[in-house]
Formats: sequence, C-alpha cells, structure tokens
Amino acid sequence: MNILLTTKLPKEGFSSINNHNIIMPENSKFTYEELESRIEEADILIPTFDYKIDKNLISKAAKLKLIANFGVGFNNIDLESAKTRNIIVTNTPDPVIEPTAEHAFTLMLSICHRIAELDYKLRYEKDKVEFGVMNNLGIAIYGKTLGIIGMGNIGKSVAKRASACGMKIIYHNRKQLPAEVESEYKATYVSLDELLRTSDFISLHLPYTPESHHLICEETLSKTKKGAVLINTARGAHVKEADLIKYLKNGHLFGAALDVFEFEPNISEELLKLHNVVMTPHIGTGTIDGRIEMCKCCCDNINHFLSNKISLMNRVI
Repeated sequence: MNILLTTKLPKEGFSSINNHNIIMPENSKFTYEELESRIEEADILIPTFDYKIDKNLISKAAKLKLIANFGVGFNNIDLESAKTRNIIVTNTPDPVIEPTAEHAFTLMLSICHRIAELDYKLRYEKDKVEFGVMNNLGIAIYGKTLGIIGMGNIGKSVAKRASACGMKIIYHNRKQLPAEVESEYKATYVSLDELLRTSDFISLHLPYTPESHHLICEETLSKTKKGAVLINTARGAHVKEADLIKYLKNGHLFGAALDVFEFEPNISEELLKLHNVVMTPHIGTGTIDGRIEMCKCCCDNINHFLSNKISLMNRVI
C-alpha cells in the first residue's frame, strides 16, 4: 500500500506499518502542489490537523481508501467529499487527552501567576519591575471555581487536575453526565449562564461546530464574573477575538490563556500587545511523547482498516 503523509513525523511512530510504502516529505511538509501531484497514487493519506484536505485534492485521489487524520479534530478535511467517494476518515482522540489537559492547566497557572508577563519584563523591561511584598500580585486557584465548557475526555482530565489542586468544578455540556461520572470527577452540571456568572476560570474543551462558533462573544462575556480568566485550548473560532480584546482591555477579565486563535496562524496585534494574555502557537498536543503516540494511533487505525476490523477504528465517517 502507498501511504502518503502530508508532514514529516517521527519515524519511530510508524514501525507497525513499515511493510508498506511510506511516502514522507524530506522537509517539514509537502506543499499543496507537491501533494496534489502525489495523491493520485496514494491508497492511504495521513494528513496533520493543520493541513487542509479539500475537495480538489480528494477528487484527484483516484486510489484513496482511507484518510487517517493525525489529530483529534477533522475540520481540516472536506468530509462531504470523502463521504461521496466512500473514503473512510479516522482521527486520533486518545493520545491528545493528557497533553492537552496538561497544557490547559499550565496556561491557567501561567496567567494567574503572571509568569509570562513577569518573565518578559525581567528580561527586557527590568526597570518596570519592582520587587516587593505587595507588587506583581497574581490570583490563586485554590478554592476557586473552574467552569468547563465541554466535559469530554480532555475536559474530564482537566477537572481531575483542578480538583486535586482544591478547585470547585462545574461544567456545561450538551448532555448532563451520569451521576457516577460526576461523582468521580467531583463536577456539577450547570446551565451555560450559571457557569459564565459563577466561574473564576472558564476553560473551553468542546468540539468546533457551527453552533459553537463565537460562543464567547459580547453576549456571553458580559455575563462573566469580574476578574474571571478564559482558557482556550480547543478551537480559535469559539471566541470572537475583537470582543475578548475589549473585555481584556477594560479590566473586566483578569486575563486570557490562549493556545488557539480565531484567524490562526495570524494573531491580532492588539492581543500581542496585552500583558494580561499568555499565548502559545497551537501546541496543546505538542510533546514528543504525544506526537509518537498519535503516529501509533494512526497506524492502529490503518492496521484495523487493512484487517477489516472497522469497529476498532477511531472512525469519523
């Protein structure tokens, strides 16, 4: 089988499919034109979550049977075109859980203790930093309320960390979780309005859908508690950045911690100028351990597909 990768990934993650012809770029990734010229011979395609697989590419993939997406999301793939061609699409949900939860929690701690801001000032604006008992104060997480929007696997993993640190957990989901699951994670189901009104920290972990587009906007931000913190490691388009900037600049929000952006890879100049924002370039799953496990999960999906064990695949369509 010809297995085509859009992006250069750790080779050790693909040991279980080494008996096939693995086509990987020598540099970081194939250009769109390079992929367009190669996809005709591909039986299986492994695109990374940041690589757009559009209708044109799928139309040129005469032999393509499986798109084993490298990522938990799949909004980079034209699913309708894949479905029309009877191409199965899979993803890698399990390996991203712990790295993303770790990153969300790291961002939360960083913004509430002003770590990125003060590190920068000590390096480049030392004259603006005064040592002192009542200077450079942040906010504590112990005893505070964390509101999780989207209590899936990543949301649950964040809840586990937060509970261990003495936080109260509330959440909002499309459906309330069973009582035994709520008990396990010490989490209480509330309406979205109550979550916005009572949370000291709001962390987004829901999938991107048309309904969740600009979930965080003027209407919802106006309901938040003064001094709250927003954490987003899900999808940038959940947040209307112009409205978020307004609430960061007027002091209603203490801060925001963002791994994803509405127009990424472009980031608003206004966001870049704000000291009460900590940002990372969409690296929520970005550990070498996590990347290798994601490769292995792609391979598992491929091997299940080739063995006709469809029920064992992380299948999208």
